[in-house]
Amino acid sequence: MPIKIPADLPAFDVLTNEGVMVMSPDQAARQDIRPLKIGLLNLMPKKIQTENQFARLIGATPLQIELSLIRMSEHRTKNTAAEHMAEFYRPFQDVKDQKFDGLIITGAPIEHLDFDAVTYWEEMEEVFEWTQTNVQSTFGVCWGGMAMINHFHGVKKHILDAKAFGCFRHHNLDHASPFLRGFSDDCVIPVSRWTEMRQDEIDACDGLKTLLSSDDVGPALVQDDKHRALYIFNHFEYDDDTLKQEYDRDVANGTPINVPVNYYPDDDPSKPPMNRWRSHAHLLYGNWINQIYQSTPYDMNEIGR
Repeated sequence: MPIKIPADLPAFDVLTNEGVMVMSPDQAARQDIRPLKIGLLNLMPKKIQTENQFARLIGATPLQIELSLIRMSEHRTKNTAAEHMAEFYRPFQDVKDQKFDGLIITGAPIEHLDFDAVTYWEEMEEVFEWTQTNVQSTFGVCWGGMAMINHFHGVKKHILDAKAFGCFRHHNLDHASPFLRGFSDDCVIPVSRWTEMRQDEIDACDGLKTLLSSDDVGPALVQDDKHRALYIFNHFEYDDDTLKQEYDRDVANGTPINVPVNYYPDDDPSKPPMNRWRSHAHLLYGNWINQIYQSTPYDMNEIGR
């Protein structure tokens, strides 16, 4: 089944051309089925790129998905046209009376700041608490996951001496997890961050279970059953060339940056990068959607009760 998004959202044409099944609201209305309502709280500067990335992953399932784009209420982006934001996004304060089967909270380029120094931190904490009454399952990604695990468990983020940057091998720590159904014993995940969460601090918290971890860059995917949440600190959603864009930007700006690890063939930036994570990315997000489908009430008013 397809993902339901507005026909004039840029992702509609992008995903259609890639062979992903998409459906306009008019088409969806003719189907006698309740779609899963998934919110995307998009904190990234390049909104359209991020929309495409997550829509691609959650749209590759046999279920009908209705994607809602959400922004922080007072924060104004400088990198996406105001017309796009006005047409497709709704501020959190306008949707907080609604129920969602799933919510994705993206990363944000603010990891150098303490959480409480973020201008929208107060509303962000309101979002976290709101997920406990209005969302069946929440997926916090990179900074979004770090912020959420900090809010609920006090796990701190730690500044790295050098940026973790590249494609790193991760170990599957729970082959029986429904979220890792179909996963190999290990997998490669893109990483791009200046901070880390530490395994010993995660282990010290009740109810947290690490599902994927790397010898090089630490824990990556953490399950939090009490809060019906997953936290991932890396970027399965990245496009083939996302790390390349970051690398080229830093080189052009004269910012010191290492060649992303295990990304270019022979570590040669003149060669096209290789995508080594696509299949596991689809598995993870497909498994997450399936778990929502298995657990969410048909009557959305029952979510959170």
